[in-house]
Amino acid sequence: MSAPQKKTIGRSLLVTSAAVLSSLALTAPVALAAPSPSPTGPSPSASPSVTPPAKMSTVGGARLGLAGTQVNLANGVPVLPKDITARSWIVTDAESGDVLAAHNAHWRLPPASTMKMLFADTVLPKFPKTEKHKVLPSDLAGIGAGSSMVGIKENETYTVHDLWLGVFLRSGNDAVHVLSAMNKGVAKTVAEMNEHAEELQALDTHVVSPDGYDAPGQVSSAYDLTLFARSGLQKKDFREYCSTVTAEFPGATTKNKKGKTVRNPFEIRNTNRLLSGDYDISQYQGIAGVKNGNTTNAGATFTGVAERNGRVLLVTVMNPSKEEHNEVYKETAKLFDWGFKAAGKVEPVGELVPPKGAAGSSAQPAASGQAGGAGDSGGSDGSGASAKPVTSAAAGGGSGGVWTALGITGGLLVLLAAGGFLVNRRWPLPDLVRRRSSRP
Repeated sequence: MSAPQKKTIGRSLLVTSAAVLSSLALTAPVALAAPSPSPTGPSPSASPSVTPPAKMSTVGGARLGLAGTQVNLANGVPVLPKDITARSWIVTDAESGDVLAAHNAHWRLPPASTMKMLFADTVLPKFPKTEKHKVLPSDLAGIGAGSSMVGIKENETYTVHDLWLGVFLRSGNDAVHVLSAMNKGVAKTVAEMNEHAEELQALDTHVVSPDGYDAPGQVSSAYDLTLFARSGLQKKDFREYCSTVTAEFPGATTKNKKGKTVRNPFEIRNTNRLLSGDYDISQYQGIAGVKNGNTTNAGATFTGVAERNGRVLLVTVMNPSKEEHNEVYKETAKLFDWGFKAAGKVEPVGELVPPKGAAGSSAQPAASGQAGGAGDSGGSDGSGASAKPVTSAAAGGGSGGVWTALGITGGLLVLLAAGGFLVNRRWPLPDLVRRRSSRP
């Protein structure tokens, strides 16, 4: 079936009554037992070979289990950028679930802090953002040496909102451990993450540490990380946190010169450089998250979501071999650029599958590209040349380079044929993204 035919069928499934559909659950109940590593791939390893395995998972389509680059080049389809050095990457249409191109998509590799997307998708719904928690010394036990930290202090009180800002903006392992303690411990949280990964059909993933810190046997894949992002982006709070550039975080309690007890906040800035910019890379137009990571075993990893002219793409890049500053973001930007040019022209090589609970009665993972997938949020355009980062992101506009606001069609839902997985035709990106003023 051609791409235009698939889109026509998808549009014919528009559902006008959101009230009827809202009762459908998108998240399966969690359990306490971690699943065994998927039988479709090799045993997990903390230090993978530089060569992809001969046999990988075929979840989402047979071609996604093949080593090397998978893309259907044809007349009118732009050529992929030649200087992509990542071990694994994937470019997908976030709404339709089409995989536009991929390279070793199911290679099981250490994920670093991109694993926090699964952590957030699993734990974020459990606690209201206004809930307060006083940090105990035991909450911060077991954090790996050299971890990224937001600066949480023992015996200080933080809101859940504070803690999630620490997770998304500073990739704070301390914030992850405090939230895990609130969730009755790291072991329980890891078990729930593994169960949720299995429900999402992310069968390349095995969680050992909730923060993504290097651990023997902890692996995921570009395909699975994209599933986590797509699922997480259905949650309003997830979207807002992952698209926030700067925020104030509570400091330690002290006394001022007058002897009054005070708690001065300090600014934290998102370490996603496509969102916040850096001296050697501009903010990517239309970027709206999602999460970055970097550890010794994983190298640099990143999943990003961006929107351009109504098209929402997800790109995941794992471990570029080129050792340049911000290389993972540079390669992601190139793949975004290609994806926006190729979308609507290139025949997909696979698809993002829906959660098992949404795929019908079969518990078997979709492996042939027949099951539909979806998500419900997101947020690009080509990277600009501005050297000065800005405080929020927006979508790229027309040919004149004018920045335009994202068109949001509230309540317009599509029920995909695979059964029960809902998406918004215009992902409801946070106001932070849509309020961006125009610029040349």
